[in-house]
Amino acid sequence: MAQLAIKGGEAVIKPGEVKNWPPIDKTDEELIIAALHEPSQCRGKYTKLLEEEFCAFNGNKYAYFTNCGGSALQMCVAGCGIGAGDQVIVTSYTWPSSASCIIHNMAVPVFVDIDPETFLIDPAKIEAAVTPRTKAILCVHLHGLCCDMDPIREIAKKHNLKIIEDAAQAHNALYKGQKAGTLGDCAAFSFNQNKCMTSGEGGLFVTNDKEIFDRGLTLTGFGDMQPTKDTDSFPAYAFAHKFCNNEITAAYALAELRKFPYYYKQLLANAKTLHTILQAANIKGLKLPYEPAICTHNWYNYNLRVDFEALGMGDKTPAEKSEFRHAICRALQAEGVVCCVWQRCILPEMTIFRAQNAYGKGYPWAVPGASDGVDYSLKNFPEAIKYCYSHIAIVQILRAPNDEQMAAKVANAIIKVFNNLDELK
Repeated sequence: MAQLAIKGGEAVIKPGEVKNWPPIDKTDEELIIAALHEPSQCRGKYTKLLEEEFCAFNGNKYAYFTNCGGSALQMCVAGCGIGAGDQVIVTSYTWPSSASCIIHNMAVPVFVDIDPETFLIDPAKIEAAVTPRTKAILCVHLHGLCCDMDPIREIAKKHNLKIIEDAAQAHNALYKGQKAGTLGDCAAFSFNQNKCMTSGEGGLFVTNDKEIFDRGLTLTGFGDMQPTKDTDSFPAYAFAHKFCNNEITAAYALAELRKFPYYYKQLLANAKTLHTILQAANIKGLKLPYEPAICTHNWYNYNLRVDFEALGMGDKTPAEKSEFRHAICRALQAEGVVCCVWQRCILPEMTIFRAQNAYGKGYPWAVPGASDGVDYSLKNFPEAIKYCYSHIAIVQILRAPNDEQMAAKVANAIIKVFNNLDELK
């Protein structure tokens, strides 16, 4: 094939060909301008409309529009009544906020390894992590694919645990036809710039449980939403935050929500085109993402994996494998593919978790009994570590208004790079 662009050849995808995400049109402009002229700029007309329409779209009873997805996750943890000394089980491979939300509520994250094919928490390894301190399982629907919920629900029912969904990347992802965000007790969505449904920044806390919803709301008003028995007016009873968003951002999110069916249809069509071409090419050294028959992926990220064994590099060190993966990623970027290494280390490797000293003096791990059964030894997470040095995430380039023609170019760029790996070695 032609010379790699990173070696001076011509790129498959030319500068300017990839269209920006999200596409902005008059729908966005009209709603944002209307919101700008509203008498209230905080939790007014457009916030209410967004929450109502998202509930109708997703199948939830209650929703609260937050400043970001991480705040929505904190509300989920608080809503489930989790606090000092409690434990929450979560995947070892995810974005840090999937676990820091637990620490923000003075509880301790307990990490579990991932399934090697889906990259999600391995249900077969969850029950061994349950202790008398465990209060919930936090399921991260990573990259737009739902966790295998049936076995997780069985474990939760057996041990009387809550199920929290981190659906930040999983808008309209399905598990057996049921939408992410309706598969557990409560859920958090993100509206960050990168997400399939965006308002630049923002999030939604959703649930069908009024008690969980009301408890979650206590984090949104500096403690004044937690009245004592003696008075109902601003008792400042408890520590809290300010998680609400503004009307202009809510209007932007509402416009994007209303256009989402088009975005989603195009995204699925683009991912199918890319996947079909790559499957037919049967490329040595390349593993494609896996979509279980019981799930519908929303393809927030389309993740490639380098098969080092197939390339005769199985004896290389993790650091050597990681560097070669980075070289492949750089070669793909030179061909015009929008891609990256999404997460370079697992959560138990990160300082905030390894140091076990988030609040000083060892807290929340120092709460008596909070660390019982907790083991962050990296030997417990071999699949997550392997995924860290082998994956490449293809991001945004498959989103509207980019179409199947762009998806085919992405496929051709991947084939070109993997057919010239010797140049990168």
